[in-house]
Amino acid sequence: MTMRLVRTTNGVVLDQGGVLHSLTDDWDSLINHPDLPGHLRAVASRSDGDTRIAGRILAPIGSQEVWAAGVTYYRSRTARIEESKSAGGGSFYDRVYEAERPELFFKAASWRVRGPDETVRIRRDAKWSVPEPELALCINARAEIVGYTIGNDMSSRDIEGENPLYLPQAKTYDGSCALGPSMLVAEAPLSSDTTISIEIRRDGTIAFEGATTIAQMRRTPTELVGFLYRETSFPTGCTLLTGTGVVPPDDFTLASGDSVRIQIGSIGVLENPVE
Repeated sequence: MTMRLVRTTNGVVLDQGGVLHSLTDDWDSLINHPDLPGHLRAVASRSDGDTRIAGRILAPIGSQEVWAAGVTYYRSRTARIEESKSAGGGSFYDRVYEAERPELFFKAASWRVRGPDETVRIRRDAKWSVPEPELALCINARAEIVGYTIGNDMSSRDIEGENPLYLPQAKTYDGSCALGPSMLVAEAPLSSDTTISIEIRRDGTIAFEGATTIAQMRRTPTELVGFLYRETSFPTGCTLLTGTGVVPPDDFTLASGDSVRIQIGSIGVLENPVE
């Protein structure tokens, strides 16, 4: 039976196969519990279940930072090379794809993260923007992957392509990251055939859709976490976006009013309007 944690305006809810249980723990304490699955099963055995979530669903994050891994899929490698070739940065992305050390960068503070149905943004000084559908790892302070959620890594491709050193500006701004709708509690690694799909709607019709599987990732989640925590501590844990394998064609850019819908296997669906 699957177990998901849902963060709401009324507190944290355990969704145990469709049966809901209210929790008294705060998010940071749950993420760092020494035996999270066992704790959740014990809570479920002591409480009556409900079938309705009260309150608005929030992003599944407490005080954790959000980091991201880049160029972990071949499709991302080719896109980055293409967008930056005029700036002389194309070979950088080929090198990092093949290198032992992954590309890791800070993405967002928790207060910048948007939840389900909340608005994600296009930078006003960008001309070429895309969403990036990604598997997100929920990691505790001990560098253990305790769960998975869906991430939307909003990106300004023209800014990053102008110069790879502009990556922070292309990636980190208000409304540049969405997470949700829940955290799938990890008792075992996700299957390699887990599908990540995206659908972008514009004026009621599909403007772009695509899909990949996590089997296409060149690096494993455990490897990425190992590098992230190698010389950096996270007292309450961290959320790590693992990169994208779905990139719209070069003639596509997001527009205000679009809707981005990302789905990953048993985690669920994350949908956000675009501003």
